[in-house]
Amino acid sequence: MRTFRTVVAVLLGAVVLAGCGPSGSGGDDAPPKGSGAPGTISTSAGTTAGTSPGTGPGASPTPSESPSTSAVPAPGETLVRVTRSGGFAGETHTLVVKGDGSWSRLDAKAKAEGTGKLSERELAALRTVLREADFPGRPRIATGGPKIYDGFFYAFAHGGYEVAGEQGSLPPELVRVVEALPAFTAG
Repeated sequence: MRTFRTVVAVLLGAVVLAGCGPSGSGGDDAPPKGSGAPGTISTSAGTTAGTSPGTGPGASPTPSESPSTSAVPAPGETLVRVTRSGGFAGETHTLVVKGDGSWSRLDAKAKAEGTGKLSERELAALRTVLREADFPGRPRIATGGPKIYDGFFYAFAHGGYEVAGEQGSLPPELVRVVEALPAFTAG
């Protein structure tokens, strides 16, 4: 029964994540243009992260691509999307935080449950923990932690990367991301 609930939670998370993508809600979750090879992030100078200007794949954008693509999204673009499913009640909630700090909380059917805006300090803290979480270097599924019965399963999407894991398997850097987010439920 636990395995079934976990599979259902993972599938619900995937459905919610798919529904919140570029073809679903109009959000821009695609990897930055001009990033070159899959799994790289472009910097504001149009270079591939970890390389110097003029080197590496995707170092100079094509004329049709804007050199302003960056790991820092524009105010209306998605900064991070996190879906939490499971728990004792088996609920699913998704938080979508935009580049300007505005956020929306969605239920399992992607219906809005609440909105708000992070303060400048909260947004800066969230950006810091997202950067420290090193999404490109993480495995897609975090494993190895202790099993927490009736625990949560988290699915993160940030900067064109998706990582997920059960509550007990999340590395400390992803736990800090969760802690920097608004509440997954009202009240």
